Amino acid sequence: MKLRFEVLPGRGALVIMALLCLVTMIPGTARADNPIVQTIYTADPAPLVHNGRVYLYTGHDEDGSTYFTMKEWRVWSSADMVNWTDHGSPMSVATFSWASADAWAGQAVYRNGKFYWYVPVKDRASGQMAIGVGVSNSPTGPFTDAIGRPLVRNGEIDPTVFIDDNGQAYLYWGNPNLWYVRLNPDMISYSGSPTQIPLTTAGFGTRTGNTSRPTLYEEGPWVYKRNGLYYNVFAAKCCSEFIGYSTAPGPTGPWTYRGTVMPTQGSSFTNHPGIIDFNGGSYFFYHNGALPGGGGFTRSVAVEKFSYNADGTIPTINMTTTGAPQVATLNPYVRQEAETIAGESGVETQPSSEGGMNVGWIENGDHIKVKGVAFGSGATSFTARVASATSGGRIELHLDGVNGTLVGTCTVPGTGGWQTWTTVTCPVNGATGTHDLYFKYTGGSGNLFNVNWWQFSGGTAAGGNLLANGDMESGTTGWGASGGALSGGGGAAQGPAPARTSIPR
Repeated sequence: MKLRFEVLPGRGALVIMALLCLVTMIPGTARADNPIVQTIYTADPAPLVHNGRVYLYTGHDEDGSTYFTMKEWRVWSSADMVNWTDHGSPMSVATFSWASADAWAGQAVYRNGKFYWYVPVKDRASGQMAIGVGVSNSPTGPFTDAIGRPLVRNGEIDPTVFIDDNGQAYLYWGNPNLWYVRLNPDMISYSGSPTQIPLTTAGFGTRTGNTSRPTLYEEGPWVYKRNGLYYNVFAAKCCSEFIGYSTAPGPTGPWTYRGTVMPTQGSSFTNHPGIIDFNGGSYFFYHNGALPGGGGFTRSVAVEKFSYNADGTIPTINMTTTGAPQVATLNPYVRQEAETIAGESGVETQPSSEGGMNVGWIENGDHIKVKGVAFGSGATSFTARVASATSGGRIELHLDGVNGTLVGTCTVPGTGGWQTWTTVTCPVNGATGTHDLYFKYTGGSGNLFNVNWWQFSGGTAAGGNLLANGDMESGTTGWGASGGALSGGGGAAQGPAPARTSIPR
């Protein structure tokens, strides 16, 4: 989600446009379901469906950026398209010893029992942008450098990967051009040389006013196959960009331009597509500048559900604050991670000493929303894993609104450290049926406490278990998949929580 002011032909106007966008940004206060990540700025969505979940790979725009300042990539996941779990940062520029900067737009795919994440970074030796490959046994990482050098380097960006029905994998990338290579079965080497796809007006539309860029293709290709037809969805006509697409009878063309997927909208002058089918529906991921303080360098990932037209064409999709509908309910009677969020105000996340991530920087009045929680016949108690270096506070449990029906209140004590964990339990009354659940945090001034996970008991869920994370974060032993060397155990305090510097509230 970085507007690439890199030294690329035809990009000089980007700087001017970006600065204009920054000048005209007016931070808002709305917290709708779109953008789907609200704790940090995210960009360049790359969704992957695996084992009944959607894993979302994104870039991370640093707070207050005035350029594409991106140092790491992030991972999120959901089984219902509305409640997204933060898995932290399993890969960064530092993963690649030969890279110096620019954790820009990439894509992850699954093959041979491993996950391969293709990303553009700046090659330290040449100063050019190059494509690196991270590899992991888990969709949430940690990822390591698969080959210890660039897979391909020609100064261009935005890799996308497609595996055809016959097993042949293709890597596409490019700005200002469009390239591909045929990947070998090991997914970390390729046959032949990079091949340039002809950018014709018939194949990629006609751009006016820029003789050096006669077609609409700009960057960010996303290639996939549906019903025997190959689709190339891409960011078009900088600046500001819209999303267009082309189709072809084969993976390398010839391409025919088909029109607009998403018009120029939102307060980011870039956009970046990702399309998947999941649980019987089709979903379009993109980014905009909709969060407070958002803009061309502080972007946010969002998603819309759509249906293909009968002839296979993609309809025009508009940005909304509503986002995709929930596809199933969430089971509160299994442990859920506190960093599973549909909407929030004020909180942030951080690596937990117990593994995974926890919610932190909680102040009085902050809240988290979890959608479609199936309490069934009724919960009788609530348990949470908490830590506090101060005097703690309270977790209020509300239904269907931050000030909705109060069904329980848990007192959080001081524990002696922000990563010194204890478990608290409180009674619950009136939580039956399916509701949106709001965790409202109250207490004194400053940072109150951290929350690692939560669980209700006493009832039977009316809906399915969408987010049983027992295999992702196993109690106090945990898992180290959030990019750092996370150790198990509950005592390693991380020091006083710093003042929050993230999304303006």
